[in-house]
Amino acid sequence: MDGIHDLGGMQGLGPVEHSPAEPAFHFPWEARARALLGIVAEAVDASGGEFRHAIERMDPGHYLTSSYYEHWLTAAATLAVEHGLVSHPELEARAGGPFPLSGPVLAQPAGDAGPDLDRPRFAAGDRVLVRDWHPAGHTRCPRYVRGKPGVVVRLDGIYSVPDVEAHGPARRHEPTYSVRFDAADLWSDGQEGVFVHVDLWDSYLEPA
Repeated sequence: MDGIHDLGGMQGLGPVEHSPAEPAFHFPWEARARALLGIVAEAVDASGGEFRHAIERMDPGHYLTSSYYEHWLTAAATLAVEHGLVSHPELEARAGGPFPLSGPVLAQPAGDAGPDLDRPRFAAGDRVLVRDWHPAGHTRCPRYVRGKPGVVVRLDGIYSVPDVEAHGPARRHEPTYSVRFDAADLWSDGQEGVFVHVDLWDSYLEPA
């Protein structure tokens, strides 16, 4: 889906702050939020795609003003309510006040996902074009590469398609590739000799 979570390649957000000595958790509650998400995901049998989509559906203002593990906490609470582990009023009563959840799922449930693709369509060196589409549900295809040309540099194996697994029990497995993009093609900003590598599923790609 197109949402505020898909910030890759956008301007005006400043540099990514990172320290090599940064701890895994800055506060004790972050470790508890991570553990809670694992418990909820196992209880409701949520896939990685469904978990990520619960974060993607956060209100944009809440997403931008909350921390990484608050995103996890919101996803855990949203999945718990959507799967009937707890009601929203019960959750807010335990929290002692308002507890924001993510918005509803807009995509249709995945029914027949189609057959697995067990042979890659592309090989290293092939030029490809990323499909330019805007799904209502979850996708692992970044918005900034859609409609852009690239070159396959590596075949990374066959894996479950997140776009399918996020929306029901159906699964489809496809080859994945590391695709190299020229920064000048992505942003037309005059950068020469700068490349970006993105991991993409087979169904995201077309022959260039």
